[in-house]
Amino acid sequence: MTPPKRAHIAMFSIAAHGHVNPSLEVIRELVVRGHRVSYAIPESFAETVAETGAEPRIYTSVLPTEGDPEAWGTELIDNIETFLADAVQALPQLTKAFRGDEPDLVLYDITAWPARVLAHRWDVPVVQLSPNLVAWEGYEEEAVAEAYRELKKTPRGSAYYERFNDWIAANGMTIDPDRFVGRPDRCLALIPGALQPHLDRVDPSVYTFVGACQGDRGHQGEWRRPAGLAATDKVLLVSLGSSYTKEPGFYRECLEAFGGLDGWYVVLQIGKHVDVAELGPVPANFEVRDWVPRLAVLRQADAFITHAGAGGSQEGLACAVPMVAVPQAVDQFGNADMLQSLGVARHVPKEEATARTLREAVLALVGNPRVAAASRALQRSMAAEGGTRRAADLIEAELLDMSPTPALQETATPR
Repeated sequence: MTPPKRAHIAMFSIAAHGHVNPSLEVIRELVVRGHRVSYAIPESFAETVAETGAEPRIYTSVLPTEGDPEAWGTELIDNIETFLADAVQALPQLTKAFRGDEPDLVLYDITAWPARVLAHRWDVPVVQLSPNLVAWEGYEEEAVAEAYRELKKTPRGSAYYERFNDWIAANGMTIDPDRFVGRPDRCLALIPGALQPHLDRVDPSVYTFVGACQGDRGHQGEWRRPAGLAATDKVLLVSLGSSYTKEPGFYRECLEAFGGLDGWYVVLQIGKHVDVAELGPVPANFEVRDWVPRLAVLRQADAFITHAGAGGSQEGLACAVPMVAVPQAVDQFGNADMLQSLGVARHVPKEEATARTLREAVLALVGNPRVAAASRALQRSMAAEGGTRRAADLIEAELLDMSPTPALQETATPR
């Protein structure tokens, strides 16, 4: 294949670890290959983006921060109204940020709605980078139809769709809002195909699964087994990610479950909204931190208690570490079920996550030859998906023909 010319690539995302981290290594690889990457992101993630070699283009967001998940509300309409409001106010900022320096290609996270508008306006190829599951044939009818059907009957839902349609039309596009959000023209799924529901019904002409794009993550720091651990001692990582961490009761159950357990050392990540003093006495075989370099720990761990977010799930799979999935919200419930069906995890509902059930689940997984074999097989299949290099190759393939193809024309009749 003829190498593409060096190009200006624009990436768009929001200020959330689960939406920035999955694609960082792809951005780093594109920079290494000689492309100039401008990355639209709020100030709080500018340093993280700059470490890849990309140039941050700062915009102000009105989305709630990761540290305040309750600000997203409790209903579907709360969530989607917030994203639309942010998109509407961010679009003028982003237009100004790229005026006179328009890119040759647009990459965007699933939450970065203005990016699709700008790609249409600039008439350049556009590729979504999805950090979690994607739509399959029948997805709308099977997964979301009932919730959205009822929503559209309410005054608030009707007003939301009217605003969204008006915004789309004002930007010269003819596409249904639900398809605008959920049906990209081209998408690289930054997850293993094994985590995708109904993989056989996913359109391969639109979606390509490249698996985890993790890199060495050296910039996040290192973690080493304490010198006093015996070679046979097991390491357990407990992490609920970065958003749903205000769970002192759950952490106390973990302390009770594994505190003093012979042959086990536990790394417990509690987030920044829980004070370690709330947990009571910390057993000697525990290391409690507000944040840890998760991948560095997993590469040396024997078990992982996780919230089953897309990032943590695939990190566990990539490291062939058995998991106990305790989902907290959104897609985590489906991920937990998928991991359990793959034979590499136990799904423990949050309300059932007691010291006894957590300990029993971990001990049942570790040392189980069938779990170990399934974990190694999935690790190999993920590696074969290509990861960072394949993602960069596919992005460069879009640059080989700088003319938009019919599949990239937003004004075409929606499928």
